[in-house]
Amino acid sequence: MSAHFKTQKNILDKLGIKQLNMMQEEAQKAIENHSNIVLLSPTGTGKTFAFLLPIINKLELALSQVQVLILVPSRELAIQIEQVIRDMGAGFKANAVYGGRPFSKDKLELKHPPTILVGTPGRIADHLRKESFSIQNINTLVLDEFDKSLEIGFEEDMNEIVLALPKVSKRILTSATQSIEIPKFVGLENPFYINYLEEGIAQLKLKTVISPSKDKLKTLVNLLNHIGNEPGIIFCNFKDTIQIVSDFLTENKINHGCFFGGMEQIERERALIKFRNKTHQIIIATDLAARGLDIQELKFIIHYQLPHRVQEFTHRNGRTARMNHAGTAYVIKWERENLPDFIKDSKIEIIENKTMTEANDWQTLFISGGRKDKISKGDIAGLFIKQGHLEKDELGMIELKQDCAFVAVSSFKVNQLIGLLNNTKLKNKKVRINLV
Repeated sequence: MSAHFKTQKNILDKLGIKQLNMMQEEAQKAIENHSNIVLLSPTGTGKTFAFLLPIINKLELALSQVQVLILVPSRELAIQIEQVIRDMGAGFKANAVYGGRPFSKDKLELKHPPTILVGTPGRIADHLRKESFSIQNINTLVLDEFDKSLEIGFEEDMNEIVLALPKVSKRILTSATQSIEIPKFVGLENPFYINYLEEGIAQLKLKTVISPSKDKLKTLVNLLNHIGNEPGIIFCNFKDTIQIVSDFLTENKINHGCFFGGMEQIERERALIKFRNKTHQIIIATDLAARGLDIQELKFIIHYQLPHRVQEFTHRNGRTARMNHAGTAYVIKWERENLPDFIKDSKIEIIENKTMTEANDWQTLFISGGRKDKISKGDIAGLFIKQGHLEKDELGMIELKQDCAFVAVSSFKVNQLIGLLNNTKLKNKKVRINLV
């Protein structure tokens, strides 16, 4: 058995993946055999894993410098890719750098250079100007969700970064849409294209719900009651609209979270954690949530406000009906409103006025200890089951971070658990446990 095959098998076993999907297999061969690759595949089909696996197979373990630079348009995508690399457990250091966190924290981590550096264009450009890391061994450049990171606003930083990398011999661009012309400065000569975009359309149902009022709020609540207690995203164009919708859902006792660019990074992360672990079944978001987020399979998305371009419409819809699962995208349309030309074949959905008693089965607890304290998910589960007297079905998803952890638990046991476990020892560390 070759070392390459053995490493790959170990990674797949560790992640519980029996085999790669067709797109991932094709991507692996292409990345191994071509210098310039464009990978187009719907959201949720495993693009991150598709490019990381062949990249990791070619890394030099003995070289303690950055070998791969991955540029992404959002903080969440940077954090997500860093976590995927760690979960793969291949023995290579990865760090994510992005705006919204202290620059000094970046510099401290980069003193011991990662093999793979992930970051947003602005923050990476800042580090290049300050020479925070060596560029001499960077031979692979990945532009993940390139249609977003090559837009106006990012272009100046992207141009600066690409021109500053003299040794790049492999370029990999990924996206869930085919919407922009790739600028010349990227240096993408004779690219090999892998296009699976048509694969993701078949399972999506598109439905239009007519609202008699311009503000659409009552229609939205009726639609959520009609759908039932299922996971989904409500998309708005502005954070002010998110606040209005959030207030109305709160008045109607519909549990939800919010996610948009103006939030503090820690609040954005916690909103996603509570969405993943089912503390919230619904999240109200801007287009920031339309791509590159590690969230569960969604049954629906709702366009409360319509996007201005077909690309955003496609990315939003890509959050549901993923990987051969069925899903529905709802468009809420004021009765006097005209739909844009890019919305076609949308069936009218008739909904009845009814109320729904939403079951909020889970709450999220914060633990003030994490990976750096040698705490594992097993340690946390043991504490909650043995000392917290939880049944296994009362313990939900555990998310372990470097310096803390988040645990979903039965709503009925929250106060009991805080009383029993706060200020107790977990792996020789006294931890605080409180409600998020």
